[in-house]
Amino acid sequence: MPFVLDASVTASWCFPDEHSAVADAAMDRLLDDEAIAPGLWAIELRNILVVNERRKRIEPDDAEAFLRDLSRLPIRIRRDTDERALLDLARKHRLTAYDATYLDLAVRTGADVATLDRSLANAVRAEGLELVGM
Repeated sequence: MPFVLDASVTASWCFPDEHSAVADAAMDRLLDDEAIAPGLWAIELRNILVVNERRKRIEPDDAEAFLRDLSRLPIRIRRDTDERALLDLARKHRLTAYDATYLDLAVRTGADVATLDRSLANAVRAEGLELVGM
C-alpha cells in the first residue's frame, strides 16, 4: 500500500548531514512500494533546494541532478486535496496548512506517513495512522 512522503524526508535524501533512520526506511520501502504526496510536496522540495543553494549547501547543478534522480522513484503526486478537511485537521492538531495537507492525504487514503516533522508525526498518531520507520 502506498505511503505518504513529506518534503522533510525527501530533503534528507539530498543532504548527507541530515541522515535519518526514517528517511532510510522510506527509501527502502520504495523498493517494493509507491509513495504518494500532495502537489505541495514538489513546491516545498524546490523551495528547500533553492534556499540551500543560497546558503551554499548545494550547487544548482547538484539540485537539478537530485530532482532528476527523484523523478525516477515511484512517487505519485496527488492533487485531490480536501481543502475543508485540511483546515479542520490544521485546527484540530495545531498544524500549519502545509503539514495538514500531508495529513489530509493520509487520512483519506489510510496510508502510513514518512515525516521528520514532530508535530505532523504526533497528528498522524492521533488520527490512528502509522509512521514509516517508527
